[in-house]
Amino acid sequence: MGLVLAVGAVVHVGTGYTTAEVSSDAMRPTYTPGDRVLLERTEAGSVRRGDVVLQRTAGRYGGLAVLQRVVGVGGDRVAQRPGEPVTVNGEPLSEPYVNGGDPSGPAPAYDVVVPEGRLFLLGDHRANSNDSRYFLDDRSGTVAEGAVLARALDDRSGLLGAGLTALLGFVLVLGAIVMEIVRRRKRPSGDNRPLTVTR
Repeated sequence: MGLVLAVGAVVHVGTGYTTAEVSSDAMRPTYTPGDRVLLERTEAGSVRRGDVVLQRTAGRYGGLAVLQRVVGVGGDRVAQRPGEPVTVNGEPLSEPYVNGGDPSGPAPAYDVVVPEGRLFLLGDHRANSNDSRYFLDDRSGTVAEGAVLARALDDRSGLLGAGLTALLGFVLVLGAIVMEIVRRRKRPSGDNRPLTVTR
């Protein structure tokens, strides 16, 4: 049982999580160059607005995976005018994470409806992020949900639970080994005295 728990937890962590090193300013101040980000592998359709995701889209960024924030999902209308906040479905988006409190940056105005199964992504450093705003002629700048490789992990309780499960498994395995050693040492050794036959 302990071995099953330990191996299962290790496999879960190995297949369910990954890390990436930040190499640009596009997500500053949330992540800065050199930061190592813990990511949870995710399936298409499970990403939500506000998630920071690692995505790779053919034809963009030289084929490299990049970190960006999900601002709009399928069906959302995302719009912005220079110097004004981003709006999603007509409501101003609260973005306390943007660099310097500037939600705009130098990008031109845009007003797009995100196609189903796609995402509109922005960097947190709007003045220095090559994001969906600069690909508006390609499906309104959006990327496919399937392009998402993983999402940044803010809640680490799942990872902590897996770690504790692995630890419990190793403790159980170690306990079983110790008990077996003790049992073998207590086992009486063979009696080597000569056999006496009575008549």
